[in-house]
Amino acid sequence: MRNITLSILFMIIGIINGISQDTFSIVAMDPITGEVGSAGASCVDLDANNLPTDDFLGELFPGLGAINSQAYYIPANQANARARMNEGYTPSEIIEWLINNDVQNQPQFRQYGIVGKVGKNIETAAYTGVATDDYKNDITGPNYSIQGNILLGEEVLNGMEDGFLNTEGDLACKLMGALQGANIVGADFRCTNNGTSSLFAFVKVAQPSDTFGDPSFLLSVRTGSNDQIEPITELQILFDESSDCESLGLSEFDNDFPFSVYPNPSNDFVSLKALNDSETYNLTIISITGAVVYTSDFISNTVIDLSGISKGIYFINISNKIASYTSKWIKN
Repeated sequence: MRNITLSILFMIIGIINGISQDTFSIVAMDPITGEVGSAGASCVDLDANNLPTDDFLGELFPGLGAINSQAYYIPANQANARARMNEGYTPSEIIEWLINNDVQNQPQFRQYGIVGKVGKNIETAAYTGVATDDYKNDITGPNYSIQGNILLGEEVLNGMEDGFLNTEGDLACKLMGALQGANIVGADFRCTNNGTSSLFAFVKVAQPSDTFGDPSFLLSVRTGSNDQIEPITELQILFDESSDCESLGLSEFDNDFPFSVYPNPSNDFVSLKALNDSETYNLTIISITGAVVYTSDFISNTVIDLSGISKGIYFINISNKIASYTSKWIKN
């Protein structure tokens, strides 16, 4: 009788733990600032399910990375992922470990998105279990991972990627842009009759100096079933009151950049000219994954041979003892 009672208890716990499904989310890392961030939304009524926080599915590890755990979410799996990140596992190693060590031996019901610093580079990894609800998929880029399930279709994830890549500003702005890319009625298919994309939404960013569990930026909105209030729209209102998306970030740089980098885009040679001809500056070129691919000191009116750098988009950082400036450079 005792065994039967315990079995029933474990079954109930499993149902409670697996009830929440975060249906579209993103994790990302800024290769310049080292910020890590997470954003997501779902058609889960958090109040009805007695869930205390709106951002529980995303965890930020300042200076290290971020993990989103979703689709039949179980806190014990999230705790295991957290432990692996803190032990120095790479994103792909964490995914492999979680698949092989799911607490219910049912990894096919889980979905994860992870970004992390690996040496001087950024690595991303995602996993979408075959038993998660359609439409389901994930998209990984050089510094971001986007994932979702129970979606209207592929346009939800594609819209998030477009929003992230094309929104100007810092990491928080780009994460908010990703959510706006999914601001579609029925993005989480369960919310179609509610006339919204979801019932709750959040965005958060941690600076490298932040402590775990206390990010310097966190905004969220939760609504209830049948409220017919779009949480992403409400979140945008809060966001606009607290953030300036014209600040320095992944794709928006200082308009007072006091250097000429010519030509840009360029092939093998770049001419560098500073407003102050007499100073010595340091030039550092950083890939979109955060790897330093070139560094050298220079003075104004210098031509630098960059033929050893592969084609792509890079960040040029020029600094002296007083200030540091960053701009985007394209190698053809």
